[in-house]
Amino acid sequence: MIALICFVLAVLASPFKSKIRLEALWHRLDERIEDLSKEIEATARQDSSCERLMSVPGIGPIISSAMTAAIGAGDVFSKGRDFAAWLGLVPKQISTGDRTILGKISKRGNRYLRVLFVQAAWVVLIKPKSWERHGLKSWIEAAKRRLHRNVLAIALANKLARIAWSVLAHGRSFEASNFGEAAAQSA
Repeated sequence: MIALICFVLAVLASPFKSKIRLEALWHRLDERIEDLSKEIEATARQDSSCERLMSVPGIGPIISSAMTAAIGAGDVFSKGRDFAAWLGLVPKQISTGDRTILGKISKRGNRYLRVLFVQAAWVVLIKPKSWERHGLKSWIEAAKRRLHRNVLAIALANKLARIAWSVLAHGRSFEASNFGEAAAQSA
């Protein structure tokens, strides 16, 4: 890391060749990122837990390997809500008497995984043609009518985290047909 900082400082010190050197550095970093991405993908393809997690919409090799590394088989949590709470994807509750007010998300727990699940939710949200295939269409459309798009992304990230925990804990791949029926009943 120190060598990289020294290299960047040296590049910035010589203004004439700095553009060429920065391009070389950029290409070298791109190649390194591509190599690491391939390595993560190969590792995820060899693990059965990661394979099952990649059946969940929006979850790829990076999220599946990070989740498996963080919680193993998921038996640390008794239910999906506990996992989502650990990630910080549930709203803070303020209760007075018979009234419960839901606030902002708690942002506790594993920040890296939380960011990845929010990113996965955005990926799912920008591809409306895949909603029906994954059994999420009725839930997303109902939530879309009543929630701001950013709140919808967090709610979907929460849902995806719960589904991912269920896939890990029960050792089964995600099946959209069963999920679609349950989502229609709960909506």
